[in-house]
Amino acid sequence: MTPSVVALNTATPTLYSFRRCPYAMRARMAVLYSGRAVETVEVSLKDKPAHMLACSPKGTVPVLICDTGVIDESLEIMRWALTYNDPDDWLLALDDSAQHQIAELIDENDKVFKKHLDRYKYATRHPEHSQEHYRDLGAVFLLALETRLLQHDFLVAEHITLADIALAPFVRQFCTVDPQWFWQSPYPRLRQWLERFLASELFICVMAKPL
Repeated sequence: MTPSVVALNTATPTLYSFRRCPYAMRARMAVLYSGRAVETVEVSLKDKPAHMLACSPKGTVPVLICDTGVIDESLEIMRWALTYNDPDDWLLALDDSAQHQIAELIDENDKVFKKHLDRYKYATRHPEHSQEHYRDLGAVFLLALETRLLQHDFLVAEHITLADIALAPFVRQFCTVDPQWFWQSPYPRLRQWLERFLASELFICVMAKPL
């Protein structure tokens, strides 16, 4: 999706975020990894800043306001950051096949898995099926990730790529719905992958509560 653009003159980019939002998490991680300096503003979802809403009327986070305009899609914010600096080659810049895999994984996560995740997490709002039913639908994607992780340590390569950072916050959220089920689930490689993500300095840093 093409980000909306508003002409602005901003010396230090502003990133509106919400700590527990998985979209905001992945944007913050890419920005921190890239070393781009931004001013991160933690948003109260009950009292969203007028400036953020003026720049991005849809009212969702993350929203990045920089000298070239407004980017209000998390994946685009990630690419904005990585274009600036990508020292570990998260984008797999010279591998067209891997880039295609990354794009497919993120698309499946954002358009299909996220839908099942929301229904699993808020099953009482969707009483037409049981919570277990929604969990099973989401687990189809978990199995696909497990299969990938049998081939290499990360989802697309032997090192972290954009796919790992883009998907991990959503798998984490799926896990938190019923941690006992997840940590006993038949996906040992996926569990190990998530544990590594949760213990990473990058994740710990971006999840630190604002002072």
